Amino acid sequence: MTKILLNTASTVLTRLWKLSLLGLVFAVAAATLVSSRIPTTLEEVKSSGKLIVISRNGPTTYYEGPAGHTGFEYVMAKAFAKHLGVDLEVREIEDLGEMLDKVGTKAGHLAASGLTVTEKRARKVLFAEPYLQVTQQLIYRSGESKPETIEDLYGKRVMVISNSSHSERLKELQREYRDLAWEEQHDVDMLDLLEMVHNGKIDYTIVDSNAYQINRPVYPKATVAFDISEPQDLAWAFPQQKDASLYNEAQKFFKDIKQTGAIDDAMETFYGHLGEIDYSGAILFAHRLQSRLPKWETHLKAAAEKNDLDWQLLAALSYQESHWNPKAKSPTGVRGFMMLTLNTAKEVGVKNRLNAEQSIYGGARYFKSLHGRLPERIKEPDRTWLALAAYNIGLGHLEDARILTEHFGGNPDKWADVKQQLPLLAKRKYYKFTKHGYARGWEAVDYVQNIRNFHTIIAWNEIENQRLQQLAQNENHVSDYAQFSPTVTEAVKSISGTSSL
Repeated sequence: MTKILLNTASTVLTRLWKLSLLGLVFAVAAATLVSSRIPTTLEEVKSSGKLIVISRNGPTTYYEGPAGHTGFEYVMAKAFAKHLGVDLEVREIEDLGEMLDKVGTKAGHLAASGLTVTEKRARKVLFAEPYLQVTQQLIYRSGESKPETIEDLYGKRVMVISNSSHSERLKELQREYRDLAWEEQHDVDMLDLLEMVHNGKIDYTIVDSNAYQINRPVYPKATVAFDISEPQDLAWAFPQQKDASLYNEAQKFFKDIKQTGAIDDAMETFYGHLGEIDYSGAILFAHRLQSRLPKWETHLKAAAEKNDLDWQLLAALSYQESHWNPKAKSPTGVRGFMMLTLNTAKEVGVKNRLNAEQSIYGGARYFKSLHGRLPERIKEPDRTWLALAAYNIGLGHLEDARILTEHFGGNPDKWADVKQQLPLLAKRKYYKFTKHGYARGWEAVDYVQNIRNFHTIIAWNEIENQRLQQLAQNENHVSDYAQFSPTVTEAVKSISGTSSL
């Protein structure tokens, strides 16, 4: 009996051991399956610490500014990366068709490049929440016959970016207007096309309304004829796949920034009106010359003297930057009397950028630093004009322009030559070969010219003030001559040395 019980117990223990072993195997297998699960795209981005965005270097997307990379798409992508708690990496693909094909591959997690949402594209990629609306506009050269209908394009040279929404729109129109013809080019951007129309190299082009708005001061002869489409959405493109984790997070992100007004701030920064010097601007400057400059003149003179600068030039520079407003702020991050970036302020020892005195001294030190970092062989006044351009656009972009100047046979040490090439930094066929990429080069040219104009007026104003002071002193003697006739008065003044010529 005992033997039977022992055998039974042994059998039970053996079965329990087998069951336990089998359970352990299942547990290990289950744990292995869980640990080997393919992470979602969102998890992969967070674990890698990097969001890779595909874009196209240019004025409406991303480019290198004086304070680093910027641009509407870049600012939005940077904010999304921050929302995810990761770094941002931007990779450029020039051809729009290739860009959409590579969304969701190793090339990038998403595409952010001012992409218009179209029916054809929506069959290939998944578009996120739209952040902006644009209208396609037909551009012609002012002074030429203005086209009124699509038929007016027949027999004309029309060019658009290949694989663009503009190309798609023309193909749609061609179904009705069979004689409609055009050219496509992948290595140009909308600014290049505006220039071609401006210079008469092509008859017409199509650009988005936001691109026209931001670039119209550059090529004023390129003018809108009429809208060629209804308003269309711009959005980021994600891959069409089962894993929509990153897409869903982007949807939440856009909902949040729309509620906080962050998109409106970016719109104001990149698409707000760019001020130009015109009649009203000249009147405003004359007024502020009397009402604002005297308050800061002492600090400007002291900072200029300390840094061996012309105080009137420093005054002109500061007016161009802030209109002599010590509390001036920009959504791009520059602020204060001399509109310093945070990094520049730290570099020159400014603790509070909104403190006018600190900003003036810091701005003077920074300009002097730029002035000194240029090659020693550059002489005045070119050295000063080039340093002013660097204050606006950055030394890196200035060096790119100087290299282009030398390449085209100009003198890279002469402002007159360099300013001819600075606008090339906004043209794809040039900036894609430069070290620092796209830049609004024409703004630096206008910037320097404005400062030179302001400098001349400030210098003239100083001379006029001295003359008025002398007249005031002379008027103190008027009562001494009041008893004489005008002729005798002038004779007496001549003898006493107080007569004016």
